[in-house]
Amino acid sequence: MRLKGFQLILASFSVLFLFSCLTINIYFPEAAVKKTADEIVGEITKSDKEAKEEKKDKAIQDDGAREVVLFGQDSSFSFVPSAYAQQETEVSTPKIRALKQSLSERRPKLRPFFEKGNIGEAKDGFIQVRDESGLGLQEKAQLRNLVKDENDDRKNLYAEVAVALDVDPKQIDRVQKIFAETWIKQAQPGWWIQKESGEWVRK
Repeated sequence: MRLKGFQLILASFSVLFLFSCLTINIYFPEAAVKKTADEIVGEITKSDKEAKEEKKDKAIQDDGAREVVLFGQDSSFSFVPSAYAQQETEVSTPKIRALKQSLSERRPKLRPFFEKGNIGEAKDGFIQVRDESGLGLQEKAQLRNLVKDENDDRKNLYAEVAVALDVDPKQIDRVQKIFAETWIKQAQPGWWIQKESGEWVRK
């Protein structure tokens, strides 16, 4: 009798555990979070693509390439579609907009450190200092301050997105994970990214 009672209790706990897991899977808006991450990170990093195209155009001009006129426009033609450049995030609140602006304004300051390999996109959704060799004391201090401010903004952004999408605070780590994958996906070729194993590699 005691054995049967124990088995019944164990079965009941197993059912409750499975039900709680199913509830988490059902009510976490993964698709909405992914879409929001793509939109927000895309807006913040679009200047990276523009800067890359500007460098490419300048290299062509420096090599003595001819100036190309496309459809009556000058050579300042951008490969970033205007509709994309003007895209607004559907999930938006005053706090999210303020954080997005702060992150966008800091991006040009971080870009040289990404390009030199001093920092990289980590698997946890934040940036990390990888290598400070070749930097002076002033540059090191500037880099560390930029990284701290960037990561503070990212942490707040993940929390605000969770609130906007009605995500349980206990599941913010899932929001953060999705954003991490998006930051890494949007990183430019040659920049350092962290794999799931913790290994750092050039993209």
